[in-house]
Amino acid sequence: MVETVHPSFGPARSKARPQAVLFMCGQNSVRSPMAAALARHLFGRSIYIGSAGVIKGEPDPFVTAAIEEIGLDISRHRPQTLEELEENEGLAFDLVITLSPDAHHRALELTRSNALDVEYWPTPDPTLVTGNREQCLDAYRTVRDELETRIRARFRP
Repeated sequence: MVETVHPSFGPARSKARPQAVLFMCGQNSVRSPMAAALARHLFGRSIYIGSAGVIKGEPDPFVTAAIEEIGLDISRHRPQTLEELEENEGLAFDLVITLSPDAHHRALELTRSNALDVEYWPTPDPTLVTGNREQCLDAYRTVRDELETRIRARFRP
């Protein structure tokens, strides 16, 4: 996967370790909550982590299963839109990491009125995989493991 940083952002800012990170995907039900759970687990309170979607999705039981396999609990996650997040918590983020094209376009719109960096991490949508339960769960595991690798590499001290 290739990391893309919008050309209007300077390279020095985009690689600094941020204090607050927002993970965004299309529905805030698969990729962004997985990324947020992993980042919270890996970095605790040293980085504030949020997640949101372009639209509101429904909780996905495969996400819960894939995250539980590595000893984390995501059962209390409730999908929320970017607007709901802004209403409840504000948009005090240094960095938005987008995991889908629609989220990336929406995040770039935020840069018009907010001082934040945006990074695009193209991430496959495991909900598109068909097959039996194990084949579907394998797709979620792959996304989980790829996100963990990217998060470790991007935010290591």
